[in-house]
Amino acid sequence: MQSPSTVTRLITRKNALEQSRIEQEQRSLVPVEGEVILKIDRCALTTNNITYAAYGDSMNYWGFFPTGLEEWAHIPAWGFADVIASTVEGVAVGERFYGYFPIASHLWMRPERVTDRGFYDAAEHRQALTSAYNQYTRCSWDPYYSPDTENLQILLKPLFLTSSMLADFLQDNQFFGATRLVFSSASSKTAYGTAVCLENHPDIERVALTSAGNKTFVEALGCYERTVSYAELASLANDRPTLYVDFSGDLGLRDRVHQHFAGQLAYSCFAGSAQSTDEAQLSAIEGPQPVFFFAPIQLRKRNAEWGAERVSQHIGEGLQRFYGQVTAPANPLLEVVESDGYEAAQTVITRLFNGQVAPMQGHVIRL
Repeated sequence: MQSPSTVTRLITRKNALEQSRIEQEQRSLVPVEGEVILKIDRCALTTNNITYAAYGDSMNYWGFFPTGLEEWAHIPAWGFADVIASTVEGVAVGERFYGYFPIASHLWMRPERVTDRGFYDAAEHRQALTSAYNQYTRCSWDPYYSPDTENLQILLKPLFLTSSMLADFLQDNQFFGATRLVFSSASSKTAYGTAVCLENHPDIERVALTSAGNKTFVEALGCYERTVSYAELASLANDRPTLYVDFSGDLGLRDRVHQHFAGQLAYSCFAGSAQSTDEAQLSAIEGPQPVFFFAPIQLRKRNAEWGAERVSQHIGEGLQRFYGQVTAPANPLLEVVESDGYEAAQTVITRLFNGQVAPMQGHVIRL
């Protein structure tokens, strides 16, 4: 009989994201039939994780890794984990997988649809959840995986997936007739990733809206034709059809944008909330009502039209180019900060929640 091992988890109070606690229990690491156990090695913490938590109830992000507690939940994070026990054919001990994990030492999973590419976690509580988050990719299969770029992958791939699909969605709809795109929270990785994906459109002007403190950083990104601070919004001419891509979730700013571009606002796209942890609100004072962009829907459309292989290639090749851009020695746009352990994760989550992480930093926690 195997002696029990210590299993650790970091859980967060659902209605107060700056409050978290570390829990430990002794548990046998022997899987039942149809189960595998993965030991989580590292995960990334970005504003994206705060968005998952902010919409934990409305979009069921709390549902992926139940804690058994009413008021406490797991903030999901993208990371890498290794199989330490398996009763499932095709999932071997020692294999490494990329996917969606709790901030915890271990995860018990029920792999189904096992292929060379990986598997889906078919745990009962995940059946009704968005399937894109239930898919785990075998590192040995992934043609775009490299041990050297693991940190870049977990920091940028989930964000770039949104960037890539959002850019594709806008192109797919001919930018709703707009010739100018205005991005709020333009310093966020998902925003500038989208702008990078749209660089081959000479007829489209990409305008960055950002805080005064981030203006120099955003100008240095080189992917926007123009950068203005929030206070300078009125300096933009209202002379052409404009599309608002809202990454901030700031309702006051949204109303200002809608009023400023009155009559010329072709579409208002709500793509995330880098600045707000309130529930998503799809309203505006005037003009077109904001429409929420959900990447898995565009992904599903392209999987049906292009096939999964071409979609993987489209995202994989785009991601490789993006790695190259953010790590270019002449103008690096990303500083990877690695930390160890659950206390470090607590600190980073609190800083992210309070907007205290510089846009250039990407945090990786080694568990």
